[in-house]
Order: sequence, then C-alpha cells, then structure tokens
Amino acid sequence: MRNRWRAAAAAAAVGLSLIAWPAEAGQPVRAATVGTAGTAAAEGCAVLAPGASAAAEKAVRTACSQIGVWYSWGGGHGPAPGPTYGVVDPTDPASEHDPQRRGFDCSGLVRYAYAEATGQDILNGTAHSQYNTPHATARFGPSEGTGPLVPGDLLVYGNARKVHHIAIYLGAGKMVEAKQSGTRIMVSDVRLGGDYFGAVRINAAPGQGTFSTWGTDVWTHAEASTTSTRVIKFAGPTSVRVKCQKHAQSVTAEGITNDAWSYLPDHRAWITNIYIKGPAWLDGVPTCS
Repeated sequence: MRNRWRAAAAAAAVGLSLIAWPAEAGQPVRAATVGTAGTAAAEGCAVLAPGASAAAEKAVRTACSQIGVWYSWGGGHGPAPGPTYGVVDPTDPASEHDPQRRGFDCSGLVRYAYAEATGQDILNGTAHSQYNTPHATARFGPSEGTGPLVPGDLLVYGNARKVHHIAIYLGAGKMVEAKQSGTRIMVSDVRLGGDYFGAVRINAAPGQGTFSTWGTDVWTHAEASTTSTRVIKFAGPTSVRVKCQKHAQSVTAEGITNDAWSYLPDHRAWITNIYIKGPAWLDGVPTCS
C-alpha cells in the first residue's frame, strides 16, 4: 500500500502535458497545452497518503481525471453518472453560462467518482444526501481536522440542516473539488474552520446496522438521557448506523413512550429509539455491553 501511494504521488509530480478542456455548446473539445506555471493543480491531484480502500483510491483517481472540466451548477445529475450541461443558479450571477458548460457541480463530481470506483450509482443526490448516505462507514467532526482522514473521504461544508458543499480528500491536506461557477475542477487546500462540518468515509455496501430516523430537529445526546449534552441535530430523516442498543431513560415523544436507546458510532452519540424507524427494540441490533 505504502509503495503504491508513493508511486502515485511521484507520478503526479511528473506533471501533465495536456488537459482535455470541455467544449462550450456547439464547439469541439480541444486539448489545451499546460505551461509550467499552470501545472500545479493537475500535478497535485493524486492519492497523497496511505490507508484508503481500493475503491476510495479509484474514486480519487476518477475525480483527478476531471481536472480542468468546468464547474456547472446541476452538472453530473443526469440519468447516469457523468458530466452534463448545467442550469442557472438564481442566487449566483456567475452561473449564467452554466447551461452551455458541460461539467459537474460538487455533488455531481462525487457521484461520478464513486460510481466509477464501485460500479454502482451509490451517491446519486445532493451534497446533503451524500453526507447522510447509508454507505457511510465512519464520520469525523470538524474538531478532528484532517488527522484521521484518508484519501477518498468526503469533506463537507454547511450544517446539520443543510450541507451545501462536498469535496474529495486526497491526503496531505489537499482536496479535489468542483468549487463554484466560473471555475474548473481543481485541487485546493482543505478549508478547515468556517462552516466546515466534518467528513464521511464511504463503502460500496451499506454500513452494518443501518436504519433511518424520522421526524424533524431530532437531537442526539452524549449519554442515553435527554438531560445529557446534545451532540448533533437531525433536521429531517437521516440514515444512521447503529452499533448497539440498551434500556435507559424512559422517554415520551410524539405520543410514544420507550426506554430503548441506540448508540450511533459515526456520531459518537445516543438517540432514543422513538425516532428510529422500526420496532421499539430494533431487530438484529445487539445489546450494548
């Protein structure tokens, strides 16, 4: 594994002599020569650290193959994964040419990268739905920085109510992203702070013990008690991975009373089973020791 990622990084350092730039509507695709001063972003797009799964590494390479393709709002959300012409974002004047630009928005790029990597269209949706995917195997909070991340992890920006941007981690503090209208797919430094919301690790198969929550503005807690510290709020139905469950504080909500609580390892938090779809005591979930 270590030799493979070092080789990938070394290959990236050699540089790319050509990038295929996407055509505007009605124009042929042209190959643009990249001069020495313009190769930095393309050279840096590779698997830059060890530890990723084979699928995650392939997702990184797929995203990197799109360096130079236009950002296009709504791009990449056609019937099948891949670049499409975008639409105008009514909140962004810079998107006026997106209907003539064939490319990806942020979630369209992520969708395409993981579809190519897994052979399945597992992340078809918005950045928010991609972050809340049942294919998550681990989640990381903003306070953890990039320390626990590996290439292929998805970095997200926004909050529990709405994740509005998503990018793919490369390692070494770098990410590849479709950033905004008027730009092309690029390598950027990971932006921590601000509205950085954390990261999620993806697997082709849904995480074991995956369930769906229901309700709106549902809080999770540090302990199996509503009086313990609040951890994260689910603004709406969300896919969650449950490690185990136990009997603890009895809670009454939505006309239901239940003393069962489930531990969510991806969030390091507890949630009353009232807000998890299924029986009061979840089938197939072990009792917490």
